[in-house]
Amino acid sequence: MLLVLFSVFALLDIPAYAGEEADKFAARMAWWKEAKFGMFIHWGVYSKAGGEWNGETNHAEWLQLTAKIPLAEYTAYARTFNPEKFYADEWVRIIKDAGMKYLVITSKHHDGFAMYDSQCNDHNIVKGSAFKRDPLKELAEACHKHDIRFCVYYSLGRDWQDPDVPTGRGSKVGWRSNLIDFPDEDKKDLSKYLERKAKPQICELLTNYGPIGVMWFDTYELLSREQGEEILQLVRTLQPDCIVNNRVGPGLGDYTVSEQKIPSDASAKPWESCMTMNGKWSYNKADHNWKSAEMLLRNLIDIVSKGGNYLLNVGPTGEGVIPGPSVERLLEMGQWLRVNGEAIYSCGPTPFGMEVGSYSETEKDKEGNPKFVPAWKWRATTKPGKIYVHVFEWPSETMELPVVKSKITRAYLLADPKKTELNVVQTEKGVSVSLPKKAPNPIASVVCLELAPGHVYLK
Repeated sequence: MLLVLFSVFALLDIPAYAGEEADKFAARMAWWKEAKFGMFIHWGVYSKAGGEWNGETNHAEWLQLTAKIPLAEYTAYARTFNPEKFYADEWVRIIKDAGMKYLVITSKHHDGFAMYDSQCNDHNIVKGSAFKRDPLKELAEACHKHDIRFCVYYSLGRDWQDPDVPTGRGSKVGWRSNLIDFPDEDKKDLSKYLERKAKPQICELLTNYGPIGVMWFDTYELLSREQGEEILQLVRTLQPDCIVNNRVGPGLGDYTVSEQKIPSDASAKPWESCMTMNGKWSYNKADHNWKSAEMLLRNLIDIVSKGGNYLLNVGPTGEGVIPGPSVERLLEMGQWLRVNGEAIYSCGPTPFGMEVGSYSETEKDKEGNPKFVPAWKWRATTKPGKIYVHVFEWPSETMELPVVKSKITRAYLLADPKKTELNVVQTEKGVSVSLPKKAPNPIASVVCLELAPGHVYLK
């Protein structure tokens, strides 16, 4: 089963490292593999509109493009952006209380408006808004104070303020470009944008804000592999320990990103699911389609059981406030993690595989492949000498598990401070664990199975 689960990830377009580079890669990725849970923040000029423009309420961080706003009008609107209720320390305390270990904030989205004091381009929050402060500097300081890794998002291959950023190929030429102000795609020279704006701004971010945990690039679009390698080398030169995702260029980066979905496959290669709490990435006052805390927690457990990290997004308001429904759900997740975090942080993927679901023999997905049907009874995560079983559907008397090859020496609930031993029956056919009648937690309760060191029970 695990061979099937690993098959797709084996083809991921990320490089393999060897020798000294492999050692550097392992050291660079160590904290990230331990962290498992981070916050994504989409925040910018577009947040002030709250998703609404000229009576239409379905906009978000792509406001300038989707509402067809000319650059001059968008720049004038940016001057009214004044998030007076932004408090970096408050944001980071929310992150900390949620049990998150790192923060990724939009330093520049596709609109090209930098959310920090950029010296190479005046289209930024200090020079181009009413705020006149550098929120990234304040967030970096708060993160360092509260032991949260500070990371930045940077839109690499799209920029609607710069005249030299083409997008798309073939029938999709210009599909994500600012064609209102810069309509001629053939005259655009991407290298000019990279040298004039992108590279200098990446240097600023990596020079002026202390250690950066991750340079989280978005959409390399028409960047060549060579151009992506130049950006990657720039990061490696300025901050060798900084992690870079795979959106820096084709076949590059330290880990891969799955956007708005959780893969069915498990993988030993590093990957991350970035997902929203409701329907939009940035604040939309009409979007009340909030995922429940139960769904968010199960997503976290599911992702970690497959070897990944969960980057969960919030969209602060134009005033600089993280919406209440986001905070409520994050606090509930944090409460669960304070009891069961041992089964999440630093954990590896499931030793089993069949519990995550299976491929349908009759149904097809959008690509015409067999449809994956997830199962939601339980998941498993691992550490050396331990298997953690996250139980979603609490059984009436016993929990039936597949074969465990190492000898189980004891079992207990993480929610039980006394670690009262549970009765375990282990055979060549599987494992049965006797459980209390009532689950400690209605969303997910964790059974810890401790294994004998170096003892193989079944071969």
